[in-house]
Amino acid sequence: MNASKNTARITPMASLGRFGLFMLRFAREAIRRPPPPGRTLAEAYAVGVAALPILLIIAAFVGTNLAIQGYTAFQLIGGQRMVGLFVALTGVREFGPIIAASMVAAKSGTEMASQIAVMRIRDQIDALEVMAVQPHWYLVTPRLLGILIAMPAVTTLSTFTMVSAAYLVSVYQLDLSGATFMEFALSATSPVDLLVSNVKAILFGAVICLVSCYNGFVSDPGPEGVGASTNRAVVLSAVSCVLLNYLISEAIY
Repeated sequence: MNASKNTARITPMASLGRFGLFMLRFAREAIRRPPPPGRTLAEAYAVGVAALPILLIIAAFVGTNLAIQGYTAFQLIGGQRMVGLFVALTGVREFGPIIAASMVAAKSGTEMASQIAVMRIRDQIDALEVMAVQPHWYLVTPRLLGILIAMPAVTTLSTFTMVSAAYLVSVYQLDLSGATFMEFALSATSPVDLLVSNVKAILFGAVICLVSCYNGFVSDPGPEGVGASTNRAVVLSAVSCVLLNYLISEAIY
């Protein structure tokens, strides 16, 4: 049945309740049977490859900015040598996962929301139910597992690119010692930081997928409904990831 009518008039509490029901139905169907493996791998490939080029470009420029701003700040107290520490802490713990989540939400999240919203307004989701194919299992489960597979790899590449770009700027533009940069960077981080970064990536991926798919499922009719659902998915995913990032960092660090 079409559950998309009058979405804009639903109160936030009612929307939260509908999202909870969506999650319960999805969880019930997901544990009954595994998703199609071919579709899961296709979704993982789409998430990783689609967002990777622009993600690496942005990560590189964020790394250069971190190096320059860190150098400027530490120069006031004569601590220019500590740029590596600043870049490693902010890049590995915070910026790597957040930038990856932002790009995946902007690229893959919008695709998930718009594709499912179009299926909703064309009654294709109802057609799946008529054919005895559970839409939550068929549409959401492969996307969720795909993004969970891709997000840690994407986040690790983003973090590596960010720190590498900062290293190059520090050595070749700011005339700092590369050995000193790496010494402070390695002393400031630990395997636990990389683990937490990947845990964040997995949680962010789950939030992006579930929020985007939900907004696609409850899309209002017409092109305006698809656009509104896509926009709402990106905004809610970004806000949720930033809030979740704060809660995890507050709890661990």
